[in-house]
Amino acid sequence: MSEWKKVKIGDVCKIVKGTTGIASAEPGKYPLVVTAVERKTCSTYQFDCEAVCIPLVSSSGHGKKSLNNVHFQSGKFALGTILCAAIPNNPDELDARYLHQYLQFYKDTVLVPLMKGAANVSLSMKDIAYVEVPLPPIEKQRELSTMFVSLQEKSLESKKETDKQIEYVKHLRRNILQEAIEGKLTADWRKQHPVQKGNPDYDAKALFEQIQNEKYHTDLFAPNGAHAKKAKSVSSEPIRVTRKEKSLPPITEDEIPFEIPAGWKWVRLGDVGEIYRGSGIKKSDMVESGLPCVRYGELYTTYGLTFSDAKSFIKKNLFDKSKKFGSKSVIFTLTGENRQDIAKAAAYLGDNFVAASGDLAFWVNHSQEPCYLSFYMASLYFTNIKKKIATGDFIIHMSVEKIKKVPLPLPPLAEQKEIVARVEKHLEAITQLETQIATRETTTKQFMQSILKDAFEEE
Repeated sequence: MSEWKKVKIGDVCKIVKGTTGIASAEPGKYPLVVTAVERKTCSTYQFDCEAVCIPLVSSSGHGKKSLNNVHFQSGKFALGTILCAAIPNNPDELDARYLHQYLQFYKDTVLVPLMKGAANVSLSMKDIAYVEVPLPPIEKQRELSTMFVSLQEKSLESKKETDKQIEYVKHLRRNILQEAIEGKLTADWRKQHPVQKGNPDYDAKALFEQIQNEKYHTDLFAPNGAHAKKAKSVSSEPIRVTRKEKSLPPITEDEIPFEIPAGWKWVRLGDVGEIYRGSGIKKSDMVESGLPCVRYGELYTTYGLTFSDAKSFIKKNLFDKSKKFGSKSVIFTLTGENRQDIAKAAAYLGDNFVAASGDLAFWVNHSQEPCYLSFYMASLYFTNIKKKIATGDFIIHMSVEKIKKVPLPLPPLAEQKEIVARVEKHLEAITQLETQIATRETTTKQFMQSILKDAFEEE
């Protein structure tokens, strides 16, 4: 590439800002290029040519510099107002596809650093015009363009296959969890361990009665925080205070979605544990070291179905005032972006109290395996339930009161432990499969990137 001359984009291209309001565009027969990969449509067009379409705003927002994609478009098309088009002045001097592939490959090096702004990060067309691009002979550009298109097709095929494998793994995980809560996963175990009436280990009815006798909440959850001030440590042992709650309605036949084994019992989530909302903890409250806390967004990005250590921390004065959950609690989200993922749950197996943010709820466990509940809340059955009871369009919300009323198939305690052990074994195998898929995907991307790098650096 050192022998190829370099040219400024503004010297070899006309740079034109898009004129179509994306939100107000009337759908039609012409492609409307937006920042996302998928095109919208428009009833009118602005260009009839080959062009490289460059977003003028950050893909991340929130003060971060980033560009996910630079686009190529040909023919008649409309362009959103937050993009610009770089159109070669002479197609026999500069191939638009070549320019697109170069800018897409090097966008983080030649475009992103030019972005400016604090909250609203943007890229100016003036700065784009001064970006230098290596210019091999036109025959070489077209040769590279053909190769790039072929690589893109192979990359797309590879991605489709990877997506298919990922979907299969998701389906496999859902099936395992569903079989777990239906008792199918432990059918052979029950043959060796028949129901023992009156024994909570082998009779869910007896377990349920035991749970009713043990219901409590801790002083640390007191709304005024008065008792929280007494907590000098973050031990896992709560102070138990008896509390009488309003009983939930019995489960009707219409609510029972599938048959459960003998010795199991249908109950409501609120019958076998107490559910509390967290308290207001903002991202700005986070410190590098302090007392542990969990923010709701971390359940989507950081934690799996179980965890033992919190990844975030707050100062002691805020911790003392916050709602906290202890060992063997199950925490779940009350806010999300879609009904599929709302109420994402994780069982906490650590030893210390952990503060919970306001968009989290936590289920205080009573004589049960917390992992069984987190598995249940990731099952297909619960996923279908939460889709129905969640509210909202853009931001999805889940009510604690509605969660309390959701039916739960309750196995006896010994079988809960067996279910957890078997599910964990299956999930370990699934995780290994996911790792293999991710490794293959990374290797494929690296291979493609290596080919592109070699092509652009060819002399």
